[in-house]
Amino acid sequence: MALVMEHDPVKIDAALLALLSLGLDDGPRVWKGFDWDAMDRLHAAGLISDPRTPAKSVVLTEA
Repeated sequence: MALVMEHDPVKIDAALLALLSLGLDDGPRVWKGFDWDAMDRLHAAGLISDPRTPAKSVVLTEA
């Protein structure tokens, strides 16, 4: 019998934000190579700029 784990979007978003912050170098821009749904939730919460742009990075906000 396979074990099924429920997804917790709050924990996923917190982990994604932590991973994004590891990509900071000189300024608030980070690469955006992560799950679109999670990136959209972070954008809706005001934590990152709109990920649905041609740019390959997003800006972390100060929220």
